[in-house]
Amino acid sequence: MVERGYFVAAFRKKAHRIKKQPGTVSAASAWEIATKVRLGRLDVPADLAKDFGGYMARERFESLSISTEHGIRAGSLPGAHKDPFDRMLVAQAQIEGLAIVSNDALLDGYGVVRVWF
Repeated sequence: MVERGYFVAAFRKKAHRIKKQPGTVSAASAWEIATKVRLGRLDVPADLAKDFGGYMARERFESLSISTEHGIRAGSLPGAHKDPFDRMLVAQAQIEGLAIVSNDALLDGYGVVRVWF
């Protein structure tokens, strides 16, 4: 599943029990977390953004890089959803056949599986 970074810590254990496999974190989530921490819009420990790779390794998450195919799909998606990070997560979920962990119901209109606990 493509897991939004700031939801991961709270729901990792539930997600693992449900899926029985390691979670996958998109590079877009790391980018969004670092951006929001820098702008003071995300209340997480600052070292989470500084050592996100270490956090992922400790929690046994796999990383999903952004490919050119992901970029083209994200840029070509129809609809009014303007958040570039969410559009990238949708594109990756569609191409890779993954679910998205998010509370954003707008994502449901893109034909992806959205999980929220």
